[in-house]
Amino acid sequence: MKRKFFSYYLGNVLLLVSLAVFFYIFWPVIQMYLFPPQIQSQLPEYGMYITIPKIHAQSPVIPEVDSNNQTVYDEALKHGVAQAKGTALPGEKGRVYLFAHSSGLPWEETHFNTIFLRLGELQNGDTIIVRRNGKDYKYIVYDKKTVDPSQVSYITDSTKTQLILQTCTPIGTSLYRLLIFAKPQ
Repeated sequence: MKRKFFSYYLGNVLLLVSLAVFFYIFWPVIQMYLFPPQIQSQLPEYGMYITIPKIHAQSPVIPEVDSNNQTVYDEALKHGVAQAKGTALPGEKGRVYLFAHSSGLPWEETHFNTIFLRLGELQNGDTIIVRRNGKDYKYIVYDKKTVDPSQVSYITDSTKTQLILQTCTPIGTSLYRLLIFAKPQ
């Protein structure tokens, strides 16, 4: 009788622990869909920020981040979206290239490691706003691609004036890169 009693409670405890771990791991995803963050209408005058109203994403943008140095960009992505070093800034002629996480390790959870979680939901015609030093630059999505991580020509080719957003896909992996292309409005 004691053995049944022990195994009954042990099974229930293990089940509860499993559920707790599950919610801990998937809380950022659950939170983004069920309790999306509010978009702030008043942003600081200085600095750079990105706002994507459709997916309730808003974040500071860290300028001039070396996309070839994982230590540097990992640190930058803890604090916001990164602007690839050597690419244009909003309002300048050329390609503005911003990248961020779609997911991250649960024990490294910050608000910004899931900022581009819903990026794949963007469609042609959706609006992206990048605020730089108090001025808003609006972009309209016109294309979306999934590419191999080795395809870096999108960063280096700056012949077009456009905005490109990048994140890893499928969510939870770094198998491919999802690219969102937007043109100035």
